[in-house]
Amino acid sequence: MGEIVYLALGSNLGDREAHLALARARLDALPATRVLAASPVEETPPIGPAGQGPYLNQMLRVETTLPAEALLDACQAIEGEAGRDRAASPRWGARTLDVDVVLYGTRRITTPRLLVPHPELANRDFWQRELAALDVDWSRAMRDATEAP
Repeated sequence: MGEIVYLALGSNLGDREAHLALARARLDALPATRVLAASPVEETPPIGPAGQGPYLNQMLRVETTLPAEALLDACQAIEGEAGRDRAASPRWGARTLDVDVVLYGTRRITTPRLLVPHPELANRDFWQRELAALDVDWSRAMRDATEAP
């Protein structure tokens, strides 16, 4: 039995629906990982620099035995497969695909590369709605998160 993880998908460039579908398929194909459920896809206004188009967003419930940073590496590789170039994009800029680790079991993770629960969870009402659609009480999950061993 693996950890239950919540991953946020977002896209506002190109074929947004295809980018989300690619992410779902690639995540489900990862070793020792399976997508258990997905929230409805939601269109939201962009966060960040002006001039961006709207995003399509979706939250996934995933079961995995991958360590958190290995999962992050896989998420970033999937983003790259969808054409995202992290080095060339401004923070919160337009992107073909964004895959964020929002919750990783009941763990609180603080590394130079990964903060879980995601520090923007309390500020993103669309993530909160998407988690609620998956029967997750996000505020309780944040409170209950404990330091990873």
